[in-house]
Amino acid sequence: MVGNKQKTDFRYCYRITLVLFADTLSVVVAYLLSLLVRFDFKFWGIPRMYIANIVYMLPVAIVTTLTVYYIFRLYHSIWRFASLTEVYRIVGAYFVIAVLLFAENRIERINLPRSCMFMGIILNVIFCMGIRFSYRMFRGSIFRINPKDRELMDRANVMVIGAGYAGREIISDLQLDKRYKVRVIVDDNRTTWGRYLCGVRIGGGRDSIIELSDNYDIDKIIFAIPSASDKDRREILNICKETGCKLQIVPGLSQIVSGEVSVAILRDVNLEDLLERDEIKVNNEEIFETIRDKVVMVTGGGGSIGSELCRQIAAASPRQLIIFDIYENNAYDIEQELKRRYPELDVEALIGSVRNTDRINGVCRYYRPEIIFHAAAHKHVPLMEKSPNEAIKNNVFGTYKTAMAAAKYGAKKFVLISTDKAVNPTSLMGATKRVCEMIIQMMDRKCQDTIFAAVRFGNVLGSNGSVIPLFKQQIAEGGPVTVTDKEIVRYFMTIPEAVSLVLQAAFYSTGGEIFILDMGRPVRVDDMARNLI
Repeated sequence: MVGNKQKTDFRYCYRITLVLFADTLSVVVAYLLSLLVRFDFKFWGIPRMYIANIVYMLPVAIVTTLTVYYIFRLYHSIWRFASLTEVYRIVGAYFVIAVLLFAENRIERINLPRSCMFMGIILNVIFCMGIRFSYRMFRGSIFRINPKDRELMDRANVMVIGAGYAGREIISDLQLDKRYKVRVIVDDNRTTWGRYLCGVRIGGGRDSIIELSDNYDIDKIIFAIPSASDKDRREILNICKETGCKLQIVPGLSQIVSGEVSVAILRDVNLEDLLERDEIKVNNEEIFETIRDKVVMVTGGGGSIGSELCRQIAAASPRQLIIFDIYENNAYDIEQELKRRYPELDVEALIGSVRNTDRINGVCRYYRPEIIFHAAAHKHVPLMEKSPNEAIKNNVFGTYKTAMAAAKYGAKKFVLISTDKAVNPTSLMGATKRVCEMIIQMMDRKCQDTIFAAVRFGNVLGSNGSVIPLFKQQIAEGGPVTVTDKEIVRYFMTIPEAVSLVLQAAFYSTGGEIFILDMGRPVRVDDMARNLI
């Protein structure tokens, strides 16, 4: 580590020394050249007084220039990322340098013609910018690629969608990396069509994406409109996926605000970007009020839905959070994550099965949870067809025993995580979930002190056991991707949306309701698989 630090320090000192030398040389050359220009490049025609004066003037000009450079932090910038900010600093520095040098020029011993001083300052500004911005250009053209690989490397053709600030920054970054070549820009603003941004032509709007992709032999498309609405983003990305190019996207406006817009923050387009509806937005503040300072229990808290529930509940500052799960590794992982993120949170991870009457009663009797979110269940449709007794024991009897324990030990609210497969069920798993909903409604009629409700939603993107991870695994293994029926349609939602719905149910429930998220129109599973591919 010490050796690396010394090596880094040496490189830094070496570079600063080179820049200082270049700046010093530029001052000397600028004023000597300006003096020659002033007297028509006739050295012998320069008055001896000015030749003597410039010998004394140059050290003063060098010290003044380098000092002002330092004050304006021109030696502190990373010049391979030089931008307008550095230009503003150089202009500001030379305003100060001009005032100082013209003031010093009044001293008889170092006096030069005013035209010579003015010309010298102009030349020095040009030299200063040239030294600094040439480093960015030189590094981009040579040092970013191994010289041995430069001739062998195939450059990927890139299309950037968006001619705004984010698009410009992405293009600037890509132009420094010779693995890529930005061939064309797409923007819906007709007034920009045919014009150029960073030397790249704006070829047209979204309707031209497929045509431009073919014309320019595009390999990668980058969506760089972080301010675009969900509808526009989906429409444009759906057009882009028809090209067969690799898609990447600038995540959001937060990266614009924080100044992080660069190639480094690009991410691949995921299925959430292609959902056929806008993302559901929830007012969490009023929902969190129902959880704040309460004892909350999540069964199945280590699963994909249960763990996200725990994360959002933890953010609401409950008095105590109980994670109940039969799988110790999952429960341990989410417990440790929450302890790191919320050191003050009282969180307990307990191992047990909701099918065990004594265990679930013991937990409720000891911890007295006020709100229970029941996410523990078997949900794999094909597996439950093969093991119907396990599905009934875990889903039906597990729900019944947990609901009884909640009522017996004073829980205020009990929320069941259900599924849209419970509607006119065609599978055993769906049938067990429908029975669970009936149990909840029965318990709500029977128990006056506990509010029982259920939340029913569709397929959750990325959740354990959903079809999406299976498709991703099949794609990673080179295929084939298996779809049992091309006409099967499903409603899809994201994990945060699913959890928001569950928390909403806890807030709005008054007893016996089954809450359902409006998930827009259903999506063909076959289309979803092709989008993933």
